[in-house]
Amino acid sequence: MTGYFDHIDPIKFEGSDSDNPLAFKYYDPKKVVMGKTIEEHLRVAVCYWHTFCWDGADVFGGGPFNRPWHGGKNDQAAADAKLDAAFDFFDRLGQPFFCFHDVDVMAEAETPKEHVENFAQIVDKIEAKMAQHSTKLLWGTANLFSHPRYMAGAATNPNPDVTAFAALQVQQCLEATHKFGGAGYVLWGGREGYDTILNTNVGQEMQQLGRFLSMVVEHKHKIGFKGDIWIEPKPHEPTKHQYDRDVGTVFGFLKEYGLENEVGVNIEPNHATLAGNSFEHEVEMANAFGIFGSIDFNRGDPQNGWDTDQFPNDLRETTLALYYILKGGGFKNGGSNFDAKVRRQSCDAEDLFYGHIGGMDLLARALINAAEMIENDELQAFKDARYAGWKSGSGAKVLSGNMTLEGFAAEALRDNASPKPVSGRQEKLENYISNHVK
Repeated sequence: MTGYFDHIDPIKFEGSDSDNPLAFKYYDPKKVVMGKTIEEHLRVAVCYWHTFCWDGADVFGGGPFNRPWHGGKNDQAAADAKLDAAFDFFDRLGQPFFCFHDVDVMAEAETPKEHVENFAQIVDKIEAKMAQHSTKLLWGTANLFSHPRYMAGAATNPNPDVTAFAALQVQQCLEATHKFGGAGYVLWGGREGYDTILNTNVGQEMQQLGRFLSMVVEHKHKIGFKGDIWIEPKPHEPTKHQYDRDVGTVFGFLKEYGLENEVGVNIEPNHATLAGNSFEHEVEMANAFGIFGSIDFNRGDPQNGWDTDQFPNDLRETTLALYYILKGGGFKNGGSNFDAKVRRQSCDAEDLFYGHIGGMDLLARALINAAEMIENDELQAFKDARYAGWKSGSGAKVLSGNMTLEGFAAEALRDNASPKPVSGRQEKLENYISNHVK
């Protein structure tokens, strides 16, 4: 077919004075920030599913995009055309990584054997493409939620035959991710939960999910995969309740099954807000638990309770997120995957570039802002002073386990003084953030 993106030149960095909508204003990949380039810090990835698979359809109507590979059956020819277009897009955008689900890249399959055969065929072609191009794999994942067989979950399904099919998909996709040199592998439990508790054995399902995840980790070590395993938290939608609702819940689950040192989290801002949390809260919780892994950058619509997967455009929120990411040591194997899709009315090829250019520029600005905050880290200095009492005296004894409840209570009686309130300075700190968002 004619190259779908042939009329678009490779995207270049032109600086903030440029008025070219198909150029980076802030994402200068070689600019050094805190000892690393912006490209090395952000590790930007394009997701295969929203970018190349989605045809613009929603629950009320068919897709208006009409990309050349969307028409007709999802056969091998369509998979090949989509693969060609994807790597052409990667070359023109110039981001270092991509991410995929197994069913994103392959011809449609119904039976287990057909799935293995069709996936193997496209894996060979992806490997050949990667050898010819510079884009690497950030992470892979198996789609265990779209097919009707997974309507009652995958690992948590009441039918073990369904879970066996899910195991086959994960095995195949994890091995392909290893073959491609992927930095990580993600498990997103889109239907690992329930629509009604009336027909659900919650304890049984969590046991199944814990054992399934343990088997994934066991297979990772068996094949010698050196990347990370990540769970992507989400509270609900499409199911009413999902067992991996937020970072704190995931950590408790990992602790229950002894996986807290084996599995981390891939955090999405839109999922954080659906759980009633802020994006930066989820990042800092992951840092506190030692399970921070990767980010699916996107946003929701504040007037819509659905997971809208829009490209990020909130500089304040993203600056705070990058601040906590950098404070936690930055990305190691993870990165910044744009799990985002253009709007249904944004139906031209250029719109795919506009979305990613805006997102990459936003991340670059946020990274620079966050680095400046860390250089003169008033937030950390304030928190250090606020909690200084726990560094010595009875506070330190409590935290070290060298103080009993009776002994600590006796400290209050000995001093015989009511502690005075100390300001938390919230407004001052909020002003500090506003002054650094630029």
